[in-house]
Amino acid sequence: MIGIVAVSHSLELAEAAVRLALQMVPENGPRVIVAAGAGTEPDGTPIVGTDATRVAAAIDDLADSDGVLVLMDLGSAVLSAELALELTGAGVPVRLTSAPFVEGLLAAVVRAAGGASLDEVAAEAESALSPKRGQLGDAAETPAEAPAAPGERLTERATLLNPLGLHVRPASLIASAVGTADVAIVSVRTGRRANAASPTALLALGARSGEEIDISADPGARDAFEKVRALVADGFGELDGAPVAEPAPASDPASAPAAAPVERRGRPVGVSPGRAVGPVVHYGAAVAEPAAGPALADAEREAEAARIPAAAEQVAADLEARAAAASGEARDILAATALIARDPMLLDAATTAVREAGTPAPRAVWDAAAGVAETFARIGGRIAERVTDVRDVRDRIVAALTGATVGGIPQRAEPFVLVARDLAPADTATLDPASVVALVTEEGGPTSHTAVIARALGLPAVVAATGALDIPEGTLLLVDGATGELTRAPAEEVVAAVAAEAEARAATAAAGLEGPGRTKDGHPVALLANIGDAAGARAAADAGAEGVGLFRSEFLFLDRADAPTRAEQVAAYREVFAAFPGRKVVVRTLDAGADKPLPFLTAEHEENPALGVRGLRTARRRPEVLDEQLAAIAEAGGAESADVHVMAPMVATLAEARDVVERCRAAGLPSAGIMVETPAAALTAAELLGVVDFASIGTNDLTQYAMAADRMIGELADLSDPWQPAVLRLIAETGRAGAVHEVPVGVCGEAAADPLLAVVLVGLGVSSLSMTPRALPAVAAQLAAVSRATCVAAAEAAVAAGDPDTARENARAVLASAD
Repeated sequence: MIGIVAVSHSLELAEAAVRLALQMVPENGPRVIVAAGAGTEPDGTPIVGTDATRVAAAIDDLADSDGVLVLMDLGSAVLSAELALELTGAGVPVRLTSAPFVEGLLAAVVRAAGGASLDEVAAEAESALSPKRGQLGDAAETPAEAPAAPGERLTERATLLNPLGLHVRPASLIASAVGTADVAIVSVRTGRRANAASPTALLALGARSGEEIDISADPGARDAFEKVRALVADGFGELDGAPVAEPAPASDPASAPAAAPVERRGRPVGVSPGRAVGPVVHYGAAVAEPAAGPALADAEREAEAARIPAAAEQVAADLEARAAAASGEARDILAATALIARDPMLLDAATTAVREAGTPAPRAVWDAAAGVAETFARIGGRIAERVTDVRDVRDRIVAALTGATVGGIPQRAEPFVLVARDLAPADTATLDPASVVALVTEEGGPTSHTAVIARALGLPAVVAATGALDIPEGTLLLVDGATGELTRAPAEEVVAAVAAEAEARAATAAAGLEGPGRTKDGHPVALLANIGDAAGARAAADAGAEGVGLFRSEFLFLDRADAPTRAEQVAAYREVFAAFPGRKVVVRTLDAGADKPLPFLTAEHEENPALGVRGLRTARRRPEVLDEQLAAIAEAGGAESADVHVMAPMVATLAEARDVVERCRAAGLPSAGIMVETPAAALTAAELLGVVDFASIGTNDLTQYAMAADRMIGELADLSDPWQPAVLRLIAETGRAGAVHEVPVGVCGEAAADPLLAVVLVGLGVSSLSMTPRALPAVAAQLAAVSRATCVAAAEAAVAAGDPDTARENARAVLASAD
């Protein structure tokens, strides 16, 4: 198979483009290596530029391929690629292509996955702009068509049933299924013929939902022919029950049945702890739904269609500018939203509606976004929570087309509680905590962008608060982001208490951490940080964390077609270890699977991925990936002075625990532990902790599995509560086992960031707490205000409760009565 190197000035751009391309070939995709950027500044900021040695190293890594295609963005990227040819020692054919970077990369990946030659892959990449030019009416070369071979051929006429016809994903699926076989697709409407192995040629057909196509193949290509027939008949996996023959004009996703918010049977859900009081202010009015209006005249349609990509690019550029000014998760979320603004699934559907039906551009964008939102809502889970992002992009493009003002966060002289149906990431990411003291939304879930960014900002937040928009503006509202409670017109003494809490939090945050964590009577509790990369490690060290309790090592493995080399891993791990010289760093081995699938390690389809081959279980399939990672951790640890510990996720049996320890010892790693995140591990902790060096409780997954409630589903968020009695009792069981074996037990789930729950966890036998760095000062202050005996009493009272609310109340009562 042909290998591909992506050369760009921007690491973020290259990684996003590769991620998009590889989504088109989830199985058996080609190896794609990113050679982008020119390193990082001392503060971790990526340096824009290109480096010929990186390009040469990438080509060398693909020396075992049948050939290497190098795609570049512009300017010095071309010069770096040319110089790399002189530096590389790989004895493999290498082709530099002038293909457009993003479109060419997508086309090359799909064509290479089909087993095409280097010349064929390069030709496909270089014709990648043809569908876009054809759509916009530009003069352009026609993509290679399949020749009408003489003699008898297999043929069948079929109808495109999926909502958007032959857009990017279906075209990629067909091309991947065909490979190098002789299969052709003909649009019955236009008579145009395309080589089915070419995704760009298929896209250029412009075949829409409900249209007929003719599938033909050489008799020797029957397998490929049948695969294409099956894909078309199945609607490319995009149907939900009945086929879609002709999509009707859609309305706002908020009112469409498939995209409507789910019925909430529970009460509002707290997703970011803390209490705040302020007057209610509603989010600014949304962009009005454009009228359908009469169809445009034929002579007006091309110009009107051309307005859509221009407006979308304006929106994407604005979102990227906001991303550049943001940091951390907010930056990543804004960058991802910018990609939605450029998504061909959205833009192609809108421009087609203008050209074919004469729909005015604002209405065409509105309807196309409704189709995308409906698809997301149908998928459910985390994807369904991205409907808000689609709506936001829709509103911004429509506003750019009409000159309207996008609704936003109001400006007020005094701090306020912001209430909205849901918040777009572009607004949430730029919230000023000095003005907005809390967030309340009618929709959303624990993994919505509102929840993620609110936690990062330390803002109390409540989601799924049905009827919140009915609260009149100006109403004084108490928001409890831990319990989800909303109290109108709270008593004056409550308001005063919340204000005192806020002042104490501010003072604590300003003072930072003063020495190691401990209780009032000196009982030590290590306060550690959860991190995902070197930049996070440096930020945690600056925040005063005593060490790292959870280093999520999968950041290096995600969005890749193959596992990183040992050298890549060693370099990345050393950066993290260097931030904590002489201090503790706990590395979690690769936690792939479930919501983090990897093409080289996990299956594409599992009936229930949360209960499937994930975490340590992937070593059953590819043990060499785990062993290579352990060797890299050991090598990096030997080169730095950090106190390195290693733990494995998703351990459920004594045999698995022993296997982890044996593998770590064989790699030269002296401290081996396990994650306790399955009920099985907690219930057998007395045996498991007898063979390991430490344990860390992952409360997020432990809660999910104990309560049989997917933590990605907002409707079940009341069950995904670590205060649930069943969860507290599993933690208590683990804490007792740790005391018996004198093995340290930590907590690295989100529960550790709740100051009140931190007290209970210490009382249950937990010796370290690992959390987002922002939460460290508040947790430290709470622990410093109570004795070890009070922690034990609070824990006993919480465990004895019959429900989460009573558990919280019991713990608060113990603290209130303590000396």
